[in-house]
Amino acid sequence: MATGYLYHELFGWHDTGTFTGEISADPKKGLQPYSNFEHSDTKRRIHELIVVSGLINHLVRIEPRHATEKELLRVHTQRHIDFIKTQSDSRLGGDAGDLTTPFGKGGYEIATLGIGGILNMVDAICTKKIRNGYALVRPPGHHALADFGMGYCLFANGALGIKHAQEVHGVKKVAVVDWDVHHGNGTQDIFYSDPSVLTISIHQDGLYPLTSGMRSEQGEKAGFGTSLNIPLQAGVGNKGYEKVFDDVVLPAIRKFKPEMIFVASGFDSCVYDPLGRMLLTASGYAKLTKKLMEVADEICDGKILMTHEGGYSATYSPFCGQAVLQEMSGKYVLDDPFAGIVDTYPSHEVNLVQEQEISEAAKLVLDIP
Repeated sequence: MATGYLYHELFGWHDTGTFTGEISADPKKGLQPYSNFEHSDTKRRIHELIVVSGLINHLVRIEPRHATEKELLRVHTQRHIDFIKTQSDSRLGGDAGDLTTPFGKGGYEIATLGIGGILNMVDAICTKKIRNGYALVRPPGHHALADFGMGYCLFANGALGIKHAQEVHGVKKVAVVDWDVHHGNGTQDIFYSDPSVLTISIHQDGLYPLTSGMRSEQGEKAGFGTSLNIPLQAGVGNKGYEKVFDDVVLPAIRKFKPEMIFVASGFDSCVYDPLGRMLLTASGYAKLTKKLMEVADEICDGKILMTHEGGYSATYSPFCGQAVLQEMSGKYVLDDPFAGIVDTYPSHEVNLVQEQEISEAAKLVLDIP
């Protein structure tokens, strides 16, 4: 079976406004107006590389649709949905809730188009029309809470896909692997007491949100043991991430035995990202993808759905996306032209501090039910 792929040009029309990176432009403070870090170029350039390289010819395009309000209510409150709608309909747009998640007029419709596309991809995987898939959607979703948007996220894209898989297709257990450089706090919060969903987040410690993503956050009530956090100090490279997967992520998935794996795929863990300080390269992402595919073949008939999250390097994110999709599809049409520079950094080796952090995280696998 083939690999599914979702992208629509309207995702590039999601407007995050005039900023100076992640700070509101303010000439009085010397903050010259520019663009938000979360802007359309990274996703658009990922898509264009996939097309120009010819990889698109080996993928099955999944058509998006607008998610319905009833589908959004599987995760979100009516208050939050109405709030985003009102902001979206206003003349200048608004903010999803935390005053750092701006969006322009029509943002609600763009967000629901991406979510509906993810639900269509769930359908395609669960009915075996495709084996796995990558949803290159925008805006992202892994920070959004049931009643609150934050961190550039309006709605909880991946969580809504999981609920759809469970309610429509009877999928009983799902594992989420979040390799975005920021903690997947929204996904964790939504399923914190739910024993049917294992959330695994590998992130830079203390980056965003500042006070979440600690190893001590393991879930509550019936869901205790199904939240697994792997916070890492800045500077972890390819071999460090591979060790995280070998010692923590893969054993956790094997113990939990999900029927489907979701990936919150952020390329802001890459070596050139302006918001993170990790050192993953395109080849590193490819190796992590291969490891996930192997365990998915072993556990859940290869069912993997990746939803795009962060990644703010317009020059390098495309090669990370290309590498992941090449691995998912088994079609290798383009090498990473940066590899000769970034793959040779000595910091890719695992150091003693990283060994200790990974060892502590590995102990948490024992608590997975």
